[in-house]
Amino acid sequence: MPQIRASLGTVFLSFLAGAAAQGITSAQSLANLTYAGPPPNNTKVLILGGGMAGVIAARTLHEQCIDDFVIVDAKTELGGRMIQKPFGIPGREIVVEMGANWIHGTQCGDGPANPVWKLAQKHNLSTVYTDFDGSISFFDYNGPNNYSAVFHASVDAANNATVLAGQRLWDNEVDMDLRSAYGYMGVKPKTPQEQACEWYQVDYKCWLTLAPGMQSPSQTSWLASAWNTNFTYNPEAGGYSDVDMMSVDPRGMAYILQAEATEFLKTNQVLFNETVEAIHYSEDGVVVLTAGGYNLTAEHVLVTFSVGVLQNTDVVFQPALPNWKREAINSIEMGTYTKIFLQFNDTFWFKTEIGLYADKQRGRYPVWQNLDHPKYFPGSGVIFVTVTGDYSNYIEQLNTTEVQDEVMDVLRAMYPNVTVPDPVDIHIPTWGGNALYRGSFSSWGASFVPGHSDNLRATVDGRVWFAGEATSLKHFGLLHGAYFEGQSVAREIAACIKDGQCSGIPHEATVKNSQPYPNNLQ
Repeated sequence: MPQIRASLGTVFLSFLAGAAAQGITSAQSLANLTYAGPPPNNTKVLILGGGMAGVIAARTLHEQCIDDFVIVDAKTELGGRMIQKPFGIPGREIVVEMGANWIHGTQCGDGPANPVWKLAQKHNLSTVYTDFDGSISFFDYNGPNNYSAVFHASVDAANNATVLAGQRLWDNEVDMDLRSAYGYMGVKPKTPQEQACEWYQVDYKCWLTLAPGMQSPSQTSWLASAWNTNFTYNPEAGGYSDVDMMSVDPRGMAYILQAEATEFLKTNQVLFNETVEAIHYSEDGVVVLTAGGYNLTAEHVLVTFSVGVLQNTDVVFQPALPNWKREAINSIEMGTYTKIFLQFNDTFWFKTEIGLYADKQRGRYPVWQNLDHPKYFPGSGVIFVTVTGDYSNYIEQLNTTEVQDEVMDVLRAMYPNVTVPDPVDIHIPTWGGNALYRGSFSSWGASFVPGHSDNLRATVDGRVWFAGEATSLKHFGLLHGAYFEGQSVAREIAACIKDGQCSGIPHEATVKNSQPYPNNLQ
């Protein structure tokens, strides 16, 4: 893999001088759209959520000559879980991405292109290649420690697990969780260094649990994570390329979606700053109730909320969703991925892109990324550390001072012979506790069941539709998964509208084992 990739367009590596990527009002967002008055209370299609799935669904309806739709979003701008934030002290601010940060897989030669990469090219998003494996320094609780041989062995184990999973899939063998799979392969991390390298491959990096920020190996499907990898990174398997491009654009990664929306969206097709509280549905249509007092009616509703929101029942369905849908919603994991940003007056850390820290406790502040690197934001004095899963949920219970104390304990352990100062700025995003998201990305847990995936995206009563990264069989947890699902489901809705009626995407009434349980258990 090459060490450097040229990004598309002009790479913005200078500091912010103005208000780029600052939080904007809904009025400012609407000002970028073609004026057509306010949205109506009644429409053919209500699209709940203005993230990737929602906006691409709207664009697809428009392409099908159906413009009688309204996007309802709780935020004041489009973008969903693509959220940028100016970070740093005055005069040294940069834009950091709290959510989606990378485009995973781009294009190999004249092969298929990742549609998110195509959007980035179209709208001149500034990106740089992240070298996850080739530009890395190693540390443990005693300071710098070169355990690169252990690291490369973990890379080999991850690759072997993917290959072996493909063979099991071909032979129609049963799925297992990744912890069991590693044990089956004879890979059993014991030392803190081995566990840190496994964490890097499994919990963090996009080789197995491709949707970053997912769960531990015991909470992750072996087969589903393997095909997720192949369908993104392996051109021979229908993927795009083995390249990860990180956004360094001061407009924020969400800009690609916002710019795309200005080409077709009008002011009467979007309602900002309205949180959905309830969805009533029947054979006659749907009614959506918002916190601001709107009662919006439509023939169809497309729900693009995260599966975490659906699992937490933040939105009330009336009548309650059927058993098969509730089972499917709760069959998938909603993981949390937290980047903790720190800024210092002076740079004292590693010169590589990544620093891997091995603690005695698995998953305790293990992966550090150097944003002061020449490829990113040189001179910024910014570094961030990533935690995932249960540890993300743990730090959300702490206050900023407590998190900073823990993080600095680790950073000082990495540099025992350096006087490490306190940061001049810190930012800790909250995903799990945020009612708009309830987590970062989805991932299939142990022992994937195809019927659950089918039912997750299936339509309820021909009126209530679902789309998002979680409903994508091949690309769950990824932006391009949300893109494909928004496009696919919108085409189904358009066909229903044009035909006058339809039953929607089918479901399995009961998801059963492929073979019965033993008689002595009955």
